[in-house]
Amino acid sequence: MGLNLAGFEGSGSFSKGVHPPDHKEFSKDAPIEVLPAPSRVVVPLLQNIGAPSECVVKAKQEISMGDVIAKPTGFVSVPIHSPINGKVQKSTNVTLPNGRHVPAIPIKAEGDQLEGQALMEDVLGGEWPKDVAGSYDPKEISAAIQNAGIVGLGGATFPTHVKIMPNDERPVDALIINGCECEPFLTPDYRVMVEAADAVICGALLAAHAVGAKNIVVGIEANKPKAVQTMKQAAEGTGVKIAVLKTKYPQGSEKHLIVAVTGRKVPPGKLPLDVGVVVSNVGTMAAVARAVLRGKPLTHRVVCVTGGGIATPKNLLVPIGITYGELIDYCGGLKPDAARIISGGPMMGFSFTDLEMPLTKGASGVTVLTNEDVKKAAETACVRCGRCVDVCPLNLVPSRLAIASRNKKFDVAERYHIFTCVECGCCAYTCPASLPLVQLIRMGKAAITASRKK
Repeated sequence: MGLNLAGFEGSGSFSKGVHPPDHKEFSKDAPIEVLPAPSRVVVPLLQNIGAPSECVVKAKQEISMGDVIAKPTGFVSVPIHSPINGKVQKSTNVTLPNGRHVPAIPIKAEGDQLEGQALMEDVLGGEWPKDVAGSYDPKEISAAIQNAGIVGLGGATFPTHVKIMPNDERPVDALIINGCECEPFLTPDYRVMVEAADAVICGALLAAHAVGAKNIVVGIEANKPKAVQTMKQAAEGTGVKIAVLKTKYPQGSEKHLIVAVTGRKVPPGKLPLDVGVVVSNVGTMAAVARAVLRGKPLTHRVVCVTGGGIATPKNLLVPIGITYGELIDYCGGLKPDAARIISGGPMMGFSFTDLEMPLTKGASGVTVLTNEDVKKAAETACVRCGRCVDVCPLNLVPSRLAIASRNKKFDVAERYHIFTCVECGCCAYTCPASLPLVQLIRMGKAAITASRKK
């Protein structure tokens, strides 16, 4: 079926949600810079939802940028590639900002490295033709995406080839490209749309051909007029539509974006495929174009280093496996009033203190908050005001889920659909008692999952 977006400008949305200040002003006008090639990277072996990857290289082995260093161990898994030329070091274990302990492959840089403008041209620059999708077989496109190790770069890290592949059992009529970037502070997707719109549109056309979607829509929030302009220019003559959506959090959440663009609701426990839709991120589409047209794997991504606690906020093209500390140092270091470092944004990100942690494919940025930002009232008792229910975009009862998790009443948490929660943070943002609702729900999910494995 067709999608009618007439009169849609700035009005598409979903019910509930919140309106936090977007704080994009810190980094939105900073063009993408290429981080100088590091002397060493540490590449984690779990960078996607699903099965971890398995190391296929040995210590002291010489490798080149783009070489496979880990193979997938299942269908919902992806290969991992070296982001630099160098020599493999002894394998190690690392802790990621979300608290997971995973094996990792350290690589010491050796020889000349692709960097500077040459790297920018290789990843995002150059020509991106928009009339070549039909010359590829859909299975060929999906295979190229899988071989390139591409995952969702919006943060979900779901292996992209699982979404972008022919599906006769559940036909797809709409491909939605997520350019909302509704998380406060973060701007890498915005800069990709502004600076590499042709790559995004090219990738979207290839992906739509692979899944058989006749409708392609890029959803962008109304607070990004420059991105709307560049994407409309890049989409001219292609049939790709640009939907300007209401600025509201979490507009970029997959299920809510589908409602905003198509009016279709994904039932609990179901997938977008069940309503004929596939959703992917703008940065992911640029990676798809590079993988299919140039045969290049996902080794680098755009991230932002932002917030009031960083000396010079920037958007950077960086290799996977670089440490957070190196990103912060390149941006001038922390300001004296820096109080909290977050991988991602303040609504859905993870705060951490170890700056030696490596960046993964799903990390879209680093947000550094100041003392003033993190001031809050002391946690008090829940008064059952219902505000968390009023804003939950999935119509859950977050306080009930959190309190059940805290008291280890996991049967109650499951009865109230704890796994339906997408951890968007609307509830915690609006809670007058300052309850750590999202953290408690995450703890509940982890405990239930662990108990199921016993």
